[in-house]
Amino acid sequence: MKKVRVRFAPSPTGYLHVGNARTALFNWLFARQNKGAYVLRVEDTDIQRSEKQYEHQLIKDLQWMGLDWDEGPDKKGNFGPYRQSLRMNLYASYAQSLIEKGKAYYCFCKPEELKKERDKALASGKTPVYSGRCRGIPIKESKKRIKAGEDAVIRLLTPDKGTLTFQDMVRGSLSFQLDLIGDLILIRSNGHPSYNYAVVVDDALMKISHVIRGEDHLINTVKQLLLYKAFQFEPPRFAHLSMVMGKDNTRLSKRHGATSVSQFCQEGILASALFNYLSLLGWSHPQGKEVLSKKELIKNFDLKKASRSSAVFDYNKLYWINREHIKEISEREKAEKAFVYLKKAGYLPESLNQDQWDWLEKAASDLVKGVNKFSDVPERFALLFDFSPDKMEEEARNVLETECGRKVIKALDEKLNKEKELDFSKLSNISGEIKKETGCRGKDLFHPLRVAITAQTSGLELDKFIPLVETGSSLNFPVPIKSCAQRAAETACFIQSI
Repeated sequence: MKKVRVRFAPSPTGYLHVGNARTALFNWLFARQNKGAYVLRVEDTDIQRSEKQYEHQLIKDLQWMGLDWDEGPDKKGNFGPYRQSLRMNLYASYAQSLIEKGKAYYCFCKPEELKKERDKALASGKTPVYSGRCRGIPIKESKKRIKAGEDAVIRLLTPDKGTLTFQDMVRGSLSFQLDLIGDLILIRSNGHPSYNYAVVVDDALMKISHVIRGEDHLINTVKQLLLYKAFQFEPPRFAHLSMVMGKDNTRLSKRHGATSVSQFCQEGILASALFNYLSLLGWSHPQGKEVLSKKELIKNFDLKKASRSSAVFDYNKLYWINREHIKEISEREKAEKAFVYLKKAGYLPESLNQDQWDWLEKAASDLVKGVNKFSDVPERFALLFDFSPDKMEEEARNVLETECGRKVIKALDEKLNKEKELDFSKLSNISGEIKKETGCRGKDLFHPLRVAITAQTSGLELDKFIPLVETGSSLNFPVPIKSCAQRAAETACFIQSI
């Protein structure tokens, strides 16, 4: 196999969504596995819709995911420039070469004329195909009309009979009828190249060996192969990936949830987890392994084993994979990522001192476990910051209304009022004393104790909870953390009102 050169060629007309990100990822894995080159090309010829903000965000998203490139707008290479808007002279000259060889021609048909042809074809149940009425105009006459200021497009002279067949790396042998293609537009009347034409010129000049993209490009591949033949360029090998769908078997869209890479980043999905999950959309590990590192993916990825069936984006599976990747990061990294969301929620200040960092690292170690994404962390930390007996759920309130509930919490309040600080060992001793004094035991004892200081009937174990609130109560957070004694006092007071 000749040297592998693949490209990811997005248009900066919107945010990078997971379908394109999966394409970028598969190209990257194929390049790295084959020690080839990964090229980033920005296809920005759609002037009306292309925006710099989208290009900047796109590059940021790719970098966040860990997809680096060997050549691109920001990296020198031998085949640049890597932005289509800077290659306009190439498109013009190559189109002229086809005209001179009689393989392309100027078309002067007006938009209203083309619309009539299209409407007529549709009315008769036929596929609209350009009639080729300008094919026979002599080149001298065409140039004279162009010089006189008449608008024209440049079209490829396309065979209107026969079949085009090519071998796809994913889908096998594919055939298309040429009578449904028509004479392709290469250059529009405003001088801008069509998508298929610019792509062929770029891929050929950049020596792209493999084009890996979504199956929605299949008809584009047929058109591009006709252009390769006209230029006598050697075409790349093609691989068309299945589409990414929602669970309702429709194209993944905003109604299904987050769909852009930046959204998943903002929600606190780890880059390694999204990388891992996207690799499984249309491909699977030979041993069925699902939690994979980048190194494992490079080693095991096989483009020829990509599925022909649509890939369903399963948010629950992504969250499971994210939870597994969270387990692998350090306690400090968990704290740093949690800090972003806790600060935004108003629980933590703009910056932390060392004591606060030490506390957050311990808290994150206990509370980040099992979260689907880091944006869920504030909800977990509310246990520490938002103690309020009057807002407790019905199950917890029912505990307070029992005879033992009232006795145990009253006794706990009196005993904690005498303690300067509490630890789990002291609470164990205190609970033993309360047991003797009240006669309450088992869940009649332990449920009220938990509700009194957590306002919940279940959750973080008290041996972990107590040191977090006791230490946290002295750290001067924007939302003060109440000590166990304060909590017991507020609960005891609340009981009097119910």
